[in-house]
Formats: sequence, C-alpha cells, structure tokens
Amino acid sequence: MVEINLNRRQFLKLSGATAATLAVVELGFNESEVHAQTKELKIAKATVTPTICAFCGVGCGILVHTKDNTVVYTEGDPDSPVNEGTLCSKGTTIRQVFTSEKRLTKPLYRAPGSKKWEEKSWDWMYETIAKRTKETRDKSFVEKENGMFVNKTEAIASLGGAALDNEETYLLAKMMRGLGVVYLEHQARI
Repeated sequence: MVEINLNRRQFLKLSGATAATLAVVELGFNESEVHAQTKELKIAKATVTPTICAFCGVGCGILVHTKDNTVVYTEGDPDSPVNEGTLCSKGTTIRQVFTSEKRLTKPLYRAPGSKKWEEKSWDWMYETIAKRTKETRDKSFVEKENGMFVNKTEAIASLGGAALDNEETYLLAKMMRGLGVVYLEHQARI
C-alpha cells in the first residue's frame, strides 16, 4: 500500500484541480465557442489607457478601459513596477470616481461670507484665480530683504497632491517658483 502525505491545503488544491478537469472533460470544451463569447465582454473593443492611481502617494499603475465615452472597467497595470497589477481596496474602486452620480462636473464657488455654493463656468474660475493670484503677488512681492535679492512672496502657498504625476508636479513647482512662492509642499497619504 502506498502512503500519501497531503496536508489540507494540498488536498484542496488537488481536489479542486481534479474537479475542474473532470468538468471540462464531462461537459466538453469548445475553444471556438469560448472565443465567440469573449466578444460580448464589457471590455471588448474598449480603449485601454494607462494611468496612475489618485488615492495616495504610492503611484500604482492602473489600466482604464473606456467605451462610448465612459469608464467601463479599471484594473491594476501588470506592467507597472510599483504594483505589478495589484491594487488596494481604494484603487480597485477608482472607477466610481468617474461614474458616481455624486461627482461634481461643474466648478462651484462660494463668495466670501456666503453660506451657499453657486455654479460658475470654467472660464470664470480660471480668470478669477489668475486675477486674484496676480493681485496677491503684486501686493506681497518682496524683491530685496536685508540688502539681498530674495524675489519672494509669502502670501501664496502651493500644496501638491498625490494624484499628480512627476511631470505635473515638476510643472507646478516650476510655475510656483517663478511666482516667488516660498511655501511649496506636497501631500501624499502614505
């Protein structure tokens, strides 16, 4: 009699693989039928765009599948050296950031002293931000301090976010330094 020493995990793996093999043999496996069914998958004929997860500073790679101008599926990017295709619970549900009915699609503005938000156009927001940035910089810019050129403003601060990739962070920092911003930081929830 041959004695087989299997632990519980090995037994379950072996019995699962055996059951799957028997099911395929018993029911038959038709490769052309399986191939035909793949055309009905929700990601079939979708455009795949690689991106970076916006939830923390780790920078996990994500593949975003889009079809008919909407996100149909997201998955971890197996080619990413950061996460090698795996995602945490936040990254796995990132599709909801785009598809949620609670997602803001228009800029909201709350005037100083007001208790309510009002919708504004993107053009109005860009112009207002640019105008207020210039006004603040002009009022607070210091060219010389103690006889030395400092070219700075301490009235403006910049806080980068984890959703920014390296290129965006570089451009933001370059722009802020060009304005003379001293308080330049980056946030990352790691």
